Order: sequence, then structure tokens, then C-alpha cells
Amino acid sequence: MGTLTGMTTPPSSTRLVILRGNSASGKSSVAAGLRARYGRGIALVSQDVLRREVLRERDIPGGANIRLIDLTVRHALDHGFHTVLEGILYVAHYGEMLAGLLADYPGRSHCFYLDVPFEETLVRHATKPIADEVGAAELRSWYRPSDLLPGGVETVVPADSSLCATIDRVMRASGLDVSAEAPSGT
Repeated sequence: MGTLTGMTTPPSSTRLVILRGNSASGKSSVAAGLRARYGRGIALVSQDVLRREVLRERDIPGGANIRLIDLTVRHALDHGFHTVLEGILYVAHYGEMLAGLLADYPGRSHCFYLDVPFEETLVRHATKPIADEVGAAELRSWYRPSDLLPGGVETVVPADSSLCATIDRVMRASGLDVSAEAPSGT
């Protein structure tokens, strides 16, 4: 594993937070809010960044991004970072990988599904920079209602939960509120 010097949290106490939901459900905003509130020591792993930007890969079953996401999350956790994984992360494509993470990090993994109806997804999507490039038909093709992981492992967060309330809820449920450090300058 190499040296653990400079680690913020012992690897055995790092927490994994998984934020899932359809496009425009607020996953990236919640992830950014968690990091802003917690301070240093949180790694953000974005499905979109690894799949679309790093690999420029379509979201397909068995895609290379699935293993890259898995490796990135494990590396961050094992090196002392609390880790927030966020993305649509369809169960059909990512379920096995997510189940593996949950099995390997028991007791310190917390899953949240941001449940936003399609009509609200359209409203939220219209405020995003990508709205001119991605229309309602394409958004509809991506939409999976209640695409929950098996076993009831996810806390479902309804669309009427404000960003602040959702961040509070995730911080409390994951224990990040107790272990938060004061944010530093850089």
C-alpha cells in the first residue's frame, strides 16, 4: 500500500458515502456541499468525471469505468480519505461493483438515493449548462424510476428535501458531522 504518512483518518475508520439518483437529482451539489462543510479529508469520486471525461466512454454494462470507479474509491478509503461516490450508477450496470464496496467496507458505508420525479428532473435540468445539448427525449431515455439497490441499503431522500437539509441528513447518518474538521484555507 505504500506509506500512510499525511493521512487524515486511519483507513479502518474512513467512511464511504454513495449518492445515487437520476440526472439533475442533486448528487453533485450534495457531494460538493459535504466537502465544503467537512473540510479536508474527503475524496469526491464522480461517475461522470471518470466515465465521460477520463475515459470518454458510454454508460454500458461491463464498461471500463466501473472498475476504475471501484479502484478509485478503494484507493481513497484505504489511504485515509472519507469518500463520496456520486453518480446515476444504474443498478443494472454498477450494482455488482457497489455490492462489493458495501461488503468490503461494512459498518462504514452509507447509501442515499435522491428520488426526483421526471417532471422535476426536467425543471432542474433546464437550469444546467448542458440543457442546450441534452433534450427531454434523451433525459427520458436515461431516467430510471426507483432504481434502488437490493436489500433496502439506501436511504431514499425525497425531492422536497432542500440541499441544506439533505447535506445535514447525510452528514448525520454517515457520522461525518462528528468527525468533521474545521475547513482550512486550501
